[in-house]
Amino acid sequence: MKNGYGNIFNKKGGKKMQVIRYKEKYKQDFIDLNKRWIDKFFKIEPHDLEQLENVETYIEQGGMIFFAIEDDHVLSTCMVTELQPKVWEICKFATNEKFQGRGAGKIVFTEAINYVKEQGAKKIVIYSNKNLKTALHIYQLFGFNEVPVDIDDYERCDYQAELLLNE
Repeated sequence: MKNGYGNIFNKKGGKKMQVIRYKEKYKQDFIDLNKRWIDKFFKIEPHDLEQLENVETYIEQGGMIFFAIEDDHVLSTCMVTELQPKVWEICKFATNEKFQGRGAGKIVFTEAINYVKEQGAKKIVIYSNKNLKTALHIYQLFGFNEVPVDIDDYERCDYQAELLLNE
């Protein structure tokens, strides 16, 4: 794969899963998947809407959105944004329920981490909720450690994790 992006063979279905960076063509999929996921467990909050409605602004500021695509369907998506110099956030991480269990979430999550490393990040943070056991498990698999919550942007946020990156 060139630069970590390209075709990935899906072991379960034998089809190719392609991981791509943001394309406007998939913007609505990004918004819809995240709104559905948030609505399933919580309520959409003002900060959610600000991020979802201003995708291009985040991209212009160096952020990125990754998509796992198969047969032109978005399986999973993940966004990264720079919070402050060298500190990045992984956010708006959602998987289409019809395609769960195929590894798409881990793939976009991996690409998000690789991207922020390429940008020179020293730390990655995640804000989440302790009820999301599957997500917390993924964070731990990737080496994130729980730390005290230091924001109040989200009513639902009762969990924060960070990954310190080597120089």
